[in-house]
Amino acid sequence: MERTLKGNGPLYPVLGLASCVTFLYMSFGDLIYYSQEPAQNNFVSKSGTQLMLRGKAFYVNGWNSYWLMDQAVEDYSRPRVRAMLQSGAKMGLTVCRTWAFNDGAYNALQISPGQFDERVFKGLDYVIAEARQHGIKLILSLVNNLQPFGGKTQYVTWASEQGYGLSSSNDSFFYDPSIRNNFKTYIMTMLTRKNTITGIEYRDDPTIFAWELMNEPHCMTDPSGNILQHWIAEMASFVKSIDKNHLLTVGLEGFYGPSNPEKLSANPGDWASSLGSDFIRNSNISNIDFASVHIYVDQW
Repeated sequence: MERTLKGNGPLYPVLGLASCVTFLYMSFGDLIYYSQEPAQNNFVSKSGTQLMLRGKAFYVNGWNSYWLMDQAVEDYSRPRVRAMLQSGAKMGLTVCRTWAFNDGAYNALQISPGQFDERVFKGLDYVIAEARQHGIKLILSLVNNLQPFGGKTQYVTWASEQGYGLSSSNDSFFYDPSIRNNFKTYIMTMLTRKNTITGIEYRDDPTIFAWELMNEPHCMTDPSGNILQHWIAEMASFVKSIDKNHLLTVGLEGFYGPSNPEKLSANPGDWASSLGSDFIRNSNISNIDFASVHIYVDQW
């Protein structure tokens, strides 16, 4: 009997160790998996006009699902995020563009200038972690030109409510120093966010393909395009001062502006050259890495 107990004795700590390891894996398996994946050489870069990944040409084959963070906040809707990313991966898609903002609206990420809802930020953490697990890279847009999800209008409203706004014009987002500083605070918070699932700061995560300054920026009060040009240059420089790993784009629709009058006839209408954006001029800013064109086939 004594020999039997001695013989089985070591089994108990072994079982205990196995149970502990199993518990740790079930609880933190994703964290362990993500942390072990090497980040070096996994960032998409550019060489001339070619995108590169791990020393080879990288071709974008992707889609736009702006709603991922919003759907990742609530438990009941979170499975839609995984299902969307799984579907994209099965189709062989490589990049998804989505919002990394929600300012002052329902399920707002930024509740007020510089104040964030951790619950919503964890939703974005989940989006990035899921994309990483499915081999999808993300273009994360930082603010909206339009009112849905808050956008530049919300920044101007906050400035007015707090008594420091220079103008009630939505375009003061681009030239009001206080509002520009508020947006820089947002950028800093976003880029230095440490993902609660992967343990990786966003600026160090190769899952992110690129940052996009704004979804379809317009500054209609300045058709010359100078105000928007200066804003893009300032914000692009600020992003690159924090994050030298990731590519950066503006978020333009692709409309030609006054700097290229010979190309205006290629726009979908005369109105397109009066929005304050200027495709070639804006895209030629030194810290902008690649250009974008938005096509709405039912409209142009």
